[in-house]
Amino acid sequence: MFTFAFTVSVNCLAQTVTELQNTAKAFMKQGDYTNAILVLNRCVEKEPNNTSIGKDLALSYFYAQNNVKALETIEPVLESNDADDQCFLIAGNIYKYLEKPKESERIYKKGIAKFPESGPLYNELGEAQIANKDKEAIKNWEKGIKADPSFGRNYFNAARFYFFAKDFIWSNIYGEIFVNMEPNGARAAEIKKMLLDGYKQMFAESLTNKETNNNDFEKAYLATLKKQQQVVEFGVTAETLSMLRTRFVIDWFASGNNPNHKLLDYQQQLLKSGLFEAYNQWIFGVAENIDAYQNWIKIKSEENKAFLDFQKVRTFKMPVGQYYH
Repeated sequence: MFTFAFTVSVNCLAQTVTELQNTAKAFMKQGDYTNAILVLNRCVEKEPNNTSIGKDLALSYFYAQNNVKALETIEPVLESNDADDQCFLIAGNIYKYLEKPKESERIYKKGIAKFPESGPLYNELGEAQIANKDKEAIKNWEKGIKADPSFGRNYFNAARFYFFAKDFIWSNIYGEIFVNMEPNGARAAEIKKMLLDGYKQMFAESLTNKETNNNDFEKAYLATLKKQQQVVEFGVTAETLSMLRTRFVIDWFASGNNPNHKLLDYQQQLLKSGLFEAYNQWIFGVAENIDAYQNWIKIKSEENKAFLDFQKVRTFKMPVGQYYH
């Protein structure tokens, strides 16, 4: 241990601040936060006002579970003109783990005032609020979706919120966007099950009397959905949902007047490519019955492989300007 520490110390003398910081980042990636802190403190001695170094040092203290020292380190960084949105995220999370929710919210809001297009800040603020049963949380997740549509976590939280509020149109739309943004993430399985349950609950209630007064997108979506009700009159399953959604996509684009939406564009692309059934099985089949889904894969192995290969080479991102809620 002495020899290793001595070696690090000697190397530090010869390295520039940039090199030292890169060394610290390597330690951080390895989960060796003690050595990261050691090296970053050497950086601070050389450049005490370097915001990037202060951020990395605070983050290392945070991961090392020394939240008091992490807070002490990040607070002066926030006052710097060079502080980015990550600095405010780190500070807010430190306060959260110190069980100071009001301070956490204050920091997130301060960060949003400086970075109004930061999806992560809106997401964290919403999560802090929902932990206190504050329904203002959904407003911040919606703001995050509008301001930073390529950031996935706001869709995840908004989808769950609307599911429990029984607003299944937006729960389904946001949930499906999320699973396409993070198809292999830990939360994808939860959202797939929620999507299947959402469709079941939506059709369990009659769509005939449902009204929406908010915007043209919701009206068009609901009107197109109503046309397909007979497809699921004997039950909502992965198979019937594939049929229903196929007809939905065809009708949506046949009108020529409906608003553009990346998710629906993607569904149409899959339909034209012959991959839409595999896509629907990937969402609903696995959530409905894993054994039946595995059997479907055996029967339709080529179609399933074609879909998975297609999915691997593309990244789903929502564009700016397609916000309709």
